[in-house]
Amino acid sequence: MLRSRRDRTPIYRDWTLLQLAALALALDQLTKFVVRQTLEWHHSWPAYGFFRFTHVQNTGSAFGLFQGNNLPLLIVSLVGVAVLAYIYHTQERPGILMRVSIALMLGGALGNLVDRMWQGHVTDFIDVGPWPVFNLADSSIVIGLLIMAWVLVVSRDQSAAAAPDGALSYAACPICDGAMISLPNGARCADCGVRERILRSREPGQ
Repeated sequence: MLRSRRDRTPIYRDWTLLQLAALALALDQLTKFVVRQTLEWHHSWPAYGFFRFTHVQNTGSAFGLFQGNNLPLLIVSLVGVAVLAYIYHTQERPGILMRVSIALMLGGALGNLVDRMWQGHVTDFIDVGPWPVFNLADSSIVIGLLIMAWVLVVSRDQSAAAAPDGALSYAACPICDGAMISLPNGARCADCGVRERILRSREPGQ
């Protein structure tokens, strides 16, 4: 049986999600602190190469876009955090992957938000080839978005192709509580991959 909105766990009580978000935030802030303490602004280590650490002060968005808009982007970051909380609230039964994606994006958004509030810019330092310099918070946000896209788009498409002549034994995965994706001969959990076969009754004489 699906839980009602009143029975759902609010995001501020999902300790697994909050701990993962805190870990992403802590790693982001730690790496930025080390870069600020050990590498001068606009300097790179090593001086040459495809992969370097380059200390950059970014007043724009992720990957150096929209430079000089720190205040508007600070507001956008706050709105983004609220949107993530809303997405979590709208999920009938958020599975592991959905919670991981929200945690990564939440930790990344808060990491860059802390920089904007206390420094007036974001510290970037990961310099890969011709790609704009970025940081762990940017990576966390992008990875979280990709995971969420898979959960919302790919899983929904697979569920739409379900066979109409069977019924699932579980509304959610009995292993991890994730969403079950309907398949022609059963179902598969979108999070842990466990499979379940559909038992169909036979007509008399078959």
